[in-house]
Amino acid sequence: MSVADAPFSYPVKVGHISPNPVQVRLSADERERAGLARLWDVLAVQAFSAELEIRRWKKDGVRLKGSVQARIVQACVVTLEPVEAVIDESIDAIFVPEGSKLARMATGEGGEMLLDPDGPDAPEIFSGDTIDAGAAAAEHAALAIDPYPRRDGVAFEAHVESTAAEDRRPSPFAVLKDFKKD
Repeated sequence: MSVADAPFSYPVKVGHISPNPVQVRLSADERERAGLARLWDVLAVQAFSAELEIRRWKKDGVRLKGSVQARIVQACVVTLEPVEAVIDESIDAIFVPEGSKLARMATGEGGEMLLDPDGPDAPEIFSGDTIDAGAAAAEHAALAIDPYPRRDGVAFEAHVESTAAEDRRPSPFAVLKDFKKD
């Protein structure tokens, strides 16, 4: 998705980032919140904001660190009634230009990528001279959305699991049990 297509965007020119960190507060207006609601497939985004620290990372990279807050309304997966949710996620993302040595993944013998599930995320690669801090913040908020929201106290009452005995198909030889040999 390009910067022009993103419902919430805050482009940052990498060449203009000073060595000192810059604090940025982003907030979505009504049109941007409607775009985020469509993108995230939720009923509404009532509020969306981010507080970010933007700084240089190593020689040619950029680091975004901070938090993202949102209030959204989703449809309950049981009743389809509106369910409000609050998102408060931290963000710590590193961006490096394509072709940078910093973007290369560690590989082991045989060319296998070595990933540590508890380690830091691999840097995001960007092309050109701009990163989109707003789109990165929206992406982190989207990852925190509950995929199966439910109203408090609601359960699947009409759904009954069958037992293993009920799931067994009758044997095709069951009819032969009553057959007597004369």
